[in-house]
Amino acid sequence: MWSRATLTLAKASAAVTSWPTELKLDAEKRVLAVSFDDGQSFALPAELLRVMSPSAEVQGHSPEQRVTVPGKKAVRIVKLDPVGNYAVRITFDDGHDTGLYVWEYLRDLGENQEARFQSYLEELAAKGLTR
Repeated sequence: MWSRATLTLAKASAAVTSWPTELKLDAEKRVLAVSFDDGQSFALPAELLRVMSPSAEVQGHSPEQRVTVPGKKAVRIVKLDPVGNYAVRITFDDGHDTGLYVWEYLRDLGENQEARFQSYLEELAAKGLTR
């Protein structure tokens, strides 16, 4: 069931090993809480989701084409749209909406968010960019 800030998901595929049961935005739309059927849950900052977008615009078509996205410290999530039974499209207030966040990717971001965010901060510093 979709609402403005919460999505409750029903398990529909045995291929996904860990299925999200709920996606919920905080009141300020800066954090997406993702709960999985194995009891794990993660609070994913909008900034992390935006700068790690799985879109070709950010990831490119190879690791060498990946783009470091600056200036997203205050980005907000404005919309969550289901994509079949396997992903969610997140629309951000900067207009970005081309990434499809499959369940496995959301899980990976949750489990590795500290390391990914630290790596992002290091990339920004190395390129003379800011959040």
